[in-house]
Amino acid sequence: MIPFSKPYHIRKEISYIKAALKSRKISGNGYYSKKCHAYLEKETNCKKALLTQSCTAALEMAAILADIQPGDEVIMPSFTFVSTANAFVLRGAVPVFVDIRPDTLNIDETKIERAITKKTRAIVPVHYAGVACEMDAIMAIGKKYNLFVIEDAAQCVGAYYRDKPLGAIADFGCFSFHETKNITSGEGGALLINNEKFIERAEIIWEKGTDRARFFRGEIDKYTWVDIGSSYLPSEITAAFLLAQLEKSRNINEKRLKLWNYYYENLIDYERRGYFNLPVLLKDCRHNAHIFYIVLKEPAKSLELMNFFKKNGVSAHSHYMPLHLSKAGQKYGKVNDKLSITEDIYERIVRLPLYASMTKSESKKVLSLLRNFYIKD
Repeated sequence: MIPFSKPYHIRKEISYIKAALKSRKISGNGYYSKKCHAYLEKETNCKKALLTQSCTAALEMAAILADIQPGDEVIMPSFTFVSTANAFVLRGAVPVFVDIRPDTLNIDETKIERAITKKTRAIVPVHYAGVACEMDAIMAIGKKYNLFVIEDAAQCVGAYYRDKPLGAIADFGCFSFHETKNITSGEGGALLINNEKFIERAEIIWEKGTDRARFFRGEIDKYTWVDIGSSYLPSEITAAFLLAQLEKSRNINEKRLKLWNYYYENLIDYERRGYFNLPVLLKDCRHNAHIFYIVLKEPAKSLELMNFFKKNGVSAHSHYMPLHLSKAGQKYGKVNDKLSITEDIYERIVRLPLYASMTKSESKKVLSLLRNFYIKD
């Protein structure tokens, strides 16, 4: 079976974990966490990076830092993972779902303003598949209406918008290092803070609502409870694993980009013949080959194609059920306008297997099966 995804392993993960165990400091915010923070800060040029247990945790921290209150409204796409909305619903806020663009499958920046009300507090663009949202326009809207902008950059390590690293453009950015992501620690994430005034409170929230980080730096004699917070930091075992991955992140993304381009080059003729649409490549933006998907012409074909792949030993998947169509989405969120593109795309999208260790023969098999599905000899 060719899997849909497979974590890519670097040999250093084990040696770093062994070193962390020998250090007897495995509870978090130790040597390996600090090395990861330094790496992320250097690579993204953010003001501060903090590892978290997941991208979900990073989003929850961002919601607290943005002082989201019950009844506030937060604008986001419906075509996203549930964590995007959950982080704000947990604060008592209402997710306001906006339609996506048909080319990038990202939030349609031209439809954001009409969703803004007196209750709106933040905008959460989600960079789908590591392809950038139109951040200049979104940041301009945020500035115009004095709104926080929080990037859900879960899929975006190593991706850029006009030479700006995704996750480091808005007030806050949130990364995921889940096992399905390009760079992984099994579970894990990071919060990128791009405004210095939030750094001190972020550290407090991160450390269970205490000023423990200042204590460890020798800035105070003892630490105490000073704010709300939770145990958002991961263990040193997780950080050690992650550091090995981060050090090879360029190499991992290059391997994925090579496979992504191989798919694209071999399928472009099928798009020209009208069988399906391929991902749109944006000018001045660099993606990280997180996902390769096709958008079929007929919704009924998507399940048929995925079953055909499965029957022949290949795992391919659709993607998010739009949040506004879910039971919880209807309970906690609201729709500002018709989400016709969102509802249409989710019924027609099929994601192909893609992982850094994927072999040429595996990718050839995927392409061969796709050809056989559409072209009957």
